[in-house]
Amino acid sequence: MKRTRLIVKLSAVAVLIAIAGFGAFSLFTDAQAAGGCRCPLVYAPVQCDHGKIYPNPCEANCHNAKNCVPIGL
Repeated sequence: MKRTRLIVKLSAVAVLIAIAGFGAFSLFTDAQAAGGCRCPLVYAPVQCDHGKIYPNPCEANCHNAKNCVPIGL
């Protein structure tokens, strides 16, 4: 009985660790932008000539945006 409880608890902990590991991995991977560009998932917003705001300079470059400047939050 005690052994079964221990196995269940250890299994639950292993599942939680696996879920947390997968979540952390997905936070630090690259995102695919338009045109096949690969940009990091970093939020450093920029505003470009046409008034559109992109989440970071890499995304702006992938969309061929020009004269982008950082904007603060």
